[in-house]
Amino acid sequence: IARSAPDSLTNSRIAAAITEPGVYDLAPEVYHADPVAGGSLSASAAKKLLACPARYRYELTHPKPPKKELDLGHAAHRLALGVGAELVEVEADNWRTVAAQAAKAAAHAAGKTPLLSSEWAQVQAMHDALAAHWAGHLLRGGCAEQVLVWRDEATGVWCRAMLDYRRGARIVDYKTTSSAAPSDLDDAVARFGYDLQRAFYLDGVIALGLVEDPAFIFVAQEKEPPYLVSVFQLDADYAAIGAAKARRAREMWRDCTAAGVWPGYPGTEDVITISPPRWARNRSEEYI
Repeated sequence: IARSAPDSLTNSRIAAAITEPGVYDLAPEVYHADPVAGGSLSASAAKKLLACPARYRYELTHPKPPKKELDLGHAAHRLALGVGAELVEVEADNWRTVAAQAAKAAAHAAGKTPLLSSEWAQVQAMHDALAAHWAGHLLRGGCAEQVLVWRDEATGVWCRAMLDYRRGARIVDYKTTSSAAPSDLDDAVARFGYDLQRAFYLDGVIALGLVEDPAFIFVAQEKEPPYLVSVFQLDADYAAIGAAKARRAREMWRDCTAAGVWPGYPGTEDVITISPPRWARNRSEEYI
């Protein structure tokens, strides 16, 4: 894969070891398989690494089969961004029949995303709702699924990221969710590590000189009718937390890789003491 100029893409879709920083055009399966020579750290891997290095390493060498929820998410992304695996409608009510299972397996083997007829209608309706929302224009006029590869200056760790969408200085990440209500978004950020993802992606954009002062926003869309949409960004406190997480993840990856040691959960080297969370303590006050 040839290195590209910062604001352009290579047209190669053939896997090869990447040895130079740059912006690349890679098929998702090539990106997720880590095409960087010697290995690299992505935002999703960083989240797992921070939680437990040993489990991250195990899952890296023992990949799980795709889940139904991932197919739905990939399909929604395909329609929202205009790129990605081809969608295949399987005309069946569920996946329990032999014929449906065979069609699903064949689609996955061909690099396509299989959907039941009901799911096909669902993602089409989601796309229509997104297009009708003002957020729809945020995903037009730019570049989708640019792959960034860079070397972190502080740690020497190679990193990679696949941006959902970039238009000039604005980076947009599209999320499907069970709730796009503003009151639920802070919990989603904490649970799924959106702050770490934001920091990781912006580090890549800045390291490659694509944008000096990039902006990062999220577009969240519900997966159930009426497929409501919210657009949000993170404040300075969350930005600082995300940056600290990204820095720590790169340090851990560097140290674990160098030592060949991937520890288990932090703090479990000895007997640990568990205290009741606040909600359990409050609920049990009458007994105390």
